[in-house]
Amino acid sequence: MLDFEESYNLCRGRFGEAVSGLSQAQLNWRLHENALTIGQMAIHVAGVEVWFTAQCLGTELDEFESKVAKCATDGSVNDLPFPYSDNEITPKLVQDALLMGEKAARTLFDQEAKIRDVELKSALGPMITGSGAMARMAFHPGYHHGQVYQISTAPGFPK
Repeated sequence: MLDFEESYNLCRGRFGEAVSGLSQAQLNWRLHENALTIGQMAIHVAGVEVWFTAQCLGTELDEFESKVAKCATDGSVNDLPFPYSDNEITPKLVQDALLMGEKAARTLFDQEAKIRDVELKSALGPMITGSGAMARMAFHPGYHHGQVYQISTAPGFPK
């Protein structure tokens, strides 16, 4: 197992546990006007996984995968609206997106030797390599796990 994958397993596992079982109200609760909701963060995490994997492997995305992949950037790292409305962000959508993202990430880790030097665009804009993509995917859910904790323990969070 790659070091990237070990880190991914830890970070993604904890992130998944933190969002699993949340209600639609909890997924869509906003800490403040400019913050992502937990539901948006979860789909964003999956979006990065799907988008990086598609770029590294040169795969075509279906309609659902494409919309999730847009969540890697739209509404989170740029000024475009988030691709899903709060009404669309349900526990089922979040779980479906997270399962799809994890499957994509594991596919990428399985192709590690072939994609290490592939160039792709990161969610933040600069060009990175496949190694850089795997490093980011390994850490990324851990970053958002901390945010989920902050949001879910904030005063006013729905119980």
